[in-house]
Amino acid sequence: MAREPGVDAYIARQAAFAQPVLVHLRERVHSACPDLGEAIKWGMPFFTYRGRNLCNMAGFKGHVAFGFWHDKLAREDASHDAMGQFGRITCLADLPADPEIEALVARAMALIDAGDKPRSGPRERRAPLPLHPAFAAAMDAHPAAATVWATFPPGKIRDYCEWIGEAKSDATRARRIAQAVLWIAEGKGRNWKYERR
Repeated sequence: MAREPGVDAYIARQAAFAQPVLVHLRERVHSACPDLGEAIKWGMPFFTYRGRNLCNMAGFKGHVAFGFWHDKLAREDASHDAMGQFGRITCLADLPADPEIEALVARAMALIDAGDKPRSGPRERRAPLPLHPAFAAAMDAHPAAATVWATFPPGKIRDYCEWIGEAKSDATRARRIAQAVLWIAEGKGRNWKYERR
């Protein structure tokens, strides 16, 4: 099937380390599924089969993530430190062998062909992340931001808490807090630039 130009553009915007990994994953999925569709959903490339999500990939600042949409394809040795079933992928050597990827694609296609649907039950609730004291103080000092913050869903709150909590220096944390308060006051999530308008 035709390749989605948005996926090409997405790959071109990623870090140099991520581009060959994303290209390789795309080729492996296409190799295993000639009837593959492509789309950008939730700001990342998705591969579809017969109109249903098959798998997706995403590039981040320090890693790539790849995973299958169907919960029956969860791997026993799956790492939970990143989205998807393959953990943090930083280079081609971090990927499973090509035959394993292609076998998983074939299994995902078979599940779709059989009409099997991913479990759609309630997701496991994660404990809320603690609000950094400096972030809490900045929010208290900005009533407009605090009002919007109180309406944010757990995912948006977690995104900001992780971003601020991951800062390696006090100066970086202070810059992130200042930026976060401004974005929150405008009703923007941490990843607002990538949200569909």
